Amino acid sequence: MATQITATEELLDYVRRISGPEDTLLAELRTETAELPGGTAMQVLPEEARFLALLVLLTGAERILEIGTFTGYSTLSMARALPANGRLVTCDLNPKWVKFAKPYWTRAGVADRIEPRIGDAGTTLDELAAEDPFDLVFIDADKANYPKYYEKSADLLRPGGLIVLDNTLFLGRVIDPSATDPDTNGIREANHLIREDDRMDICVLPLSDGVTLARRKTF
Repeated sequence: MATQITATEELLDYVRRISGPEDTLLAELRTETAELPGGTAMQVLPEEARFLALLVLLTGAERILEIGTFTGYSTLSMARALPANGRLVTCDLNPKWVKFAKPYWTRAGVADRIEPRIGDAGTTLDELAAEDPFDLVFIDADKANYPKYYEKSADLLRPGGLIVLDNTLFLGRVIDPSATDPDTNGIREANHLIREDDRMDICVLPLSDGVTLARRKTF
């Protein structure tokens, strides 16, 4: 029976060779992000960004909600997969990340598809309740607030829509009883909420730092 493999740098290099190279603009953004404090740890892997873009295509998403912009790498990956009339709303507390990311979005020709919302994400999600529902939601922000982000996002999702949550295994801390910090507890609580949410079909993927897919049922 097969088990999980360790994703060494050599194996990741192989994956990137067979799945196609990271395009020049995304590579440039990733390199610049890596120079920031904590930049490498906070940014999604190229493979995960490619996966997100594929999910946009597979779901036929036209409206995307992203909670956690950071330097806009995942934002750019998903926005490129949108149709020309698509819209991606990305939420972050700090305006400096949008300022950092926007030149890349402009160079990629997708800045007009991206709508940054600066401020507390919980408040932004409440405001979005008055707008059309979303086809896809990507949550990758402060972990202590994952339960709130999940519950509010689920209400903003159309039937058949998809929520993608990053870091749901949180470096394995979710199964460490001595890990009782707010971030780990936030991930645990969100995982429980998703598990008990009978509106959703769910799949937890033990890749990267844990990726959970939650699809809202159509009945």
